[in-house]
Amino acid sequence: MNVADRRDTYNGFGDALARAFELVTTPAIFGWFGWLLDGRLGTRPLFTLVFTLVVFGYVAWKMWSGYEASMQAQEHELLRREGSDAGAVAERRG
Repeated sequence: MNVADRRDTYNGFGDALARAFELVTTPAIFGWFGWLLDGRLGTRPLFTLVFTLVVFGYVAWKMWSGYEASMQAQEHELLRREGSDAGAVAERRG
């Protein structure tokens, strides 16, 4: 495995760990704020559940939309490469 492949692999592991941490920690923090608010207002589990679920939904949506954008960019790059490769093959034949 060359250095560039190894670097891409390590970056992928790091990105996955950061996303997993964000997916768990961010809703937990907002859930804790909801728990504090519920304690003050006497509405225990209402704000805890609402904050946790809304933030979890947002984080999941943000990750999904980022994934979609990344896949579209990679598809565009692949099609661009294939198009330039096809033009080079046609020039060699012609």
